[in-house]
Amino acid sequence: MSRGTILITGASSGLGAEMARQFAALGYDLGLCARRTERLDELRARILADHPDRVVSVKQLDVVDDAAVFTVFDEFAAEFGTIDRVIVNAGLGKGAPLGTGQHRANRETAVVNFLAALAQSEAALTIFRAQGRGHLVMISSISGLRGMPRTLTTYAATKAGVAALAEGVRAEAIPGVDVSVIYPGYIRSEMNDRVKHQPKFLVDTETGVRAMVAAIEKRRTDAYVPSWPWVPLGFALRILPLPIVRRLV
Repeated sequence: MSRGTILITGASSGLGAEMARQFAALGYDLGLCARRTERLDELRARILADHPDRVVSVKQLDVVDDAAVFTVFDEFAAEFGTIDRVIVNAGLGKGAPLGTGQHRANRETAVVNFLAALAQSEAALTIFRAQGRGHLVMISSISGLRGMPRTLTTYAATKAGVAALAEGVRAEAIPGVDVSVIYPGYIRSEMNDRVKHQPKFLVDTETGVRAMVAAIEKRRTDAYVPSWPWVPLGFALRILPLPIVRRLV
């Protein structure tokens, strides 16, 4: 018997794909969406090979298309009958120091990471309000705890915005709706594989996502993952002077 239905955006690779695999292993049915449908099809085939009793539905979605977000979320809800959890995971890591002529890259990151997350939250909460229950999960980042320098400036700002958006929803206390914000530390994914200088404390995808999934399953309000070293470092990042923060990241 299924433990419920989870909708994951940006599920074709990286953290999203690994979350799909791990939640399927826990017994969940899945609605997976992303721009790259060929990868979604491959992921679905692998999951069903390992867990033939699961139901996995895949749909193409570009999260910057607001109308498509609402349509696809509603299609999943109609197909499954209910959506128990939505994980707003789709994201982009482009960026450059402000004022260096790379506004297009920074704007693209802002649109995908924040404006698209707003649309996904709207679509999810429309479903949850109608159902009377649901779990909204926002994937933020440790980088969102403070303003970050250079190429991380816009990315960090969008992830701070995502966390603030979730906190506002939580403050509304919608009956039956839980809201979690996950702050991943440095977890290997396609987003950081292209980085020349790998960040400190980088963990492999499976290990990092296992910590994310555990926090989501506990419906944690806020979770820094993996807990070591990101719980103490997360606390430190919030209070340390910016010159020290620069050295930590």
